[in-house]
Amino acid sequence: MSLRQRLAQLAGRLQEPQKVARFQRLCGVEAGKAAGRGAPNGVRNGLAPRGPALRRNSLTGEEGELAAVRNWPLYYLFSLGTELGNELFYIIFFPCWIWNLDALVGRRLVIIWVLVMYLGQCTKDVVRRPRPASPPVVKLEVFYNSEYSMPSTHAMSGTAIPIAMVLLTYGRWQYPLVCGLLLIPCWCSLVCLSRVYMGMHSILDIIAGFLYTILILAVFYPFVDLIDNFNQTYKYSPLIIVGLHLALGIFSFTLDTWSTSRGDTAEILGSGAGIACGSHVTHSMGLLLDPPLDTLPLARPPITVTLFGKAIMRILIGMVFVLIVRDIMKRITIPLACKVFNIPCDDIRKARQHMEVELPYRYVTYGMVGFSISCLVPYLFVFIGIS
Repeated sequence: MSLRQRLAQLAGRLQEPQKVARFQRLCGVEAGKAAGRGAPNGVRNGLAPRGPALRRNSLTGEEGELAAVRNWPLYYLFSLGTELGNELFYIIFFPCWIWNLDALVGRRLVIIWVLVMYLGQCTKDVVRRPRPASPPVVKLEVFYNSEYSMPSTHAMSGTAIPIAMVLLTYGRWQYPLVCGLLLIPCWCSLVCLSRVYMGMHSILDIIAGFLYTILILAVFYPFVDLIDNFNQTYKYSPLIIVGLHLALGIFSFTLDTWSTSRGDTAEILGSGAGIACGSHVTHSMGLLLDPPLDTLPLARPPITVTLFGKAIMRILIGMVFVLIVRDIMKRITIPLACKVFNIPCDDIRKARQHMEVELPYRYVTYGMVGFSISCLVPYLFVFIGIS
């Protein structure tokens, strides 16, 4: 047997849905009995018995398959792991870095995240490998079920973020390197295994996402410093940033059928563009100035009641402001896009599936969210005296 045939055989074994189903059974998950008819894609609608509501796709109405969960600690652990790659985590994680920890590290984490996620989403729609079949796989989550499967962008994010955190902070902050080296495999393994547990990816998807991320970081990480400095200091960088991110969202790939991939890509690009433009404005205004190089490495300040209280206030006030901005922009952009492109707006769910509505809604809304995170909210903190 040739090497090519052996690799093809190995890939086939890793892609087998039976492997995913076996892992789920080892973790205490089995398909439950469901009454009634399933959803159009074969995923039954329902809830895990005696458990919390499963993640629901707001655009299709699908919910996870009825399942019998015997090992609840693993269920909650892997539910946490899969949330480390979802919007709720990102909208808390990146602002925490920018507002409370280190704005420079936060900005550069966003640059890496946007690059990795964008390439991952585009590659999915080029490879077009379907999700593991159900049955035999039990799908506890179907929020991203309409997307293709390879590579796993959850695995890419779960690999890129901890590695980038260590690369960006070690030498800049004083902490033992062993802590960072322990963080990377723990974070990465939790996110990657959670996607197999949830029934959304095969082992091959996870391996492909991990290796693809390592390749992206090896090629592009040396340029992150240059990109961040360009975003902050070049006079016309906001125009270039907005134009480039918008062009990537429109012309990067096409879909044979609708999926959440296109909207998620526009959301990622919009967030990245907004944070980059906001960092340009804050740099011009003298807000969130980076510490001088001669003060590195930075020492962790002593945790006091005042310091902790201000951090909590920044998170609460900042998140309320960001969520208000997101809600206002959503209420404005969707009806406006429907009116401009003459698309019926009586059913918001169907209207959002049109590219003419989905792209401007996601890009503009999350562009303003990103701009608020990196510019408007820090200015608000200065104004009220909690910066």
